[in-house]
Amino acid sequence: MNEFVIKTSTRETCTVILQENALAHLAKHVGTSPFYFTDENVFRLYRTQIEKALPTAQGYTMSAGEAFKTPETLFKLLEAMAGAGLTKRSALVAVGGGVVGDLGGLAAGLYMRGIPFVFVPTTLLADVDAAIGGKTAIDFCGVKNLLGTIRQPRAVLVDSSFLCTLPRRELVCGLGEIVKHAALLPSLFNRLCSWDGGLFDLDFLAGLIPENLRLKAEIVSHDPTDAGLRKRLNLGHTTAHAIELFKCGLSHGECVLLGIFYEAELAKRYLDCDGEYLARLQALCMRISEVGPKEIDVASCARLARLDKKNPESGKVALVVPTKKGECAMLELPFEEYEGALAAIRSAL
Repeated sequence: MNEFVIKTSTRETCTVILQENALAHLAKHVGTSPFYFTDENVFRLYRTQIEKALPTAQGYTMSAGEAFKTPETLFKLLEAMAGAGLTKRSALVAVGGGVVGDLGGLAAGLYMRGIPFVFVPTTLLADVDAAIGGKTAIDFCGVKNLLGTIRQPRAVLVDSSFLCTLPRRELVCGLGEIVKHAALLPSLFNRLCSWDGGLFDLDFLAGLIPENLRLKAEIVSHDPTDAGLRKRLNLGHTTAHAIELFKCGLSHGECVLLGIFYEAELAKRYLDCDGEYLARLQALCMRISEVGPKEIDVASCARLARLDKKNPESGKVALVVPTKKGECAMLELPFEEYEGALAAIRSAL
């Protein structure tokens, strides 16, 4: 077992535990009246383990997928929690991927102005990124994560054995965030580039989880409210979110790979950067992605970047772009220039 604590204030901490058979150890973290929350895919695979770990708990199961990260799902969950008679001493246990974690964390923060929240991530994306940091949200009015808050879970139990039930596309999704972290952490970048086996090897991926968690935890501990250092974690994400909002059918991590690819090209055009390194980073993205950058109408997607909550009030789009190994920079472009630059990049591919 590997354990560390993220301290984000004098009162708030999150214990992160890397542990095999995590569901069997839930009871010690959830008190006497837990309530579980999951999605239909996870419940189908792990219902027996969840019910064995929480034998007296009631729960709620949502439809699976980003399309259901909505106010409707949030209020159905809150209604189920109220119907179960949860109190301030109850704990909400979310078992699933990033969507379940976002919704569950938000519901726990809203119910009675806050009850304890425990997260058991079951996807690679959640293992390496979404489970850490306390960001909770739902999509609203066509904008990704428009409604939400930052509130740390009491505990996060990470168990790499869940990887064995994931389809390849879910591994691609998680690798998108791993590559983003690699753009910030040279040792991780070197590890990915020098690995001569398959990047989808489950033992290899399980071995990457601790390094990714520690990077995310260190950044969050220094900037829990996303006011400065934590903005680095938005690398590639402005374009990624625009592609995702365009309803192109890609997962978040798939969009992140494409976002990093295009924003590396923007860095080459506008900033002092290491072109050779950026080419290697782009090659790594395309080694993983099953969608090529030319397959996406990125100029049409770019119009949706106007909705990005990171943008300044100056009518520009704000991007965190890779520049050199382990380094990134803020880049702000007028919307029309951003859209035109992406169109030109795609045409030149």
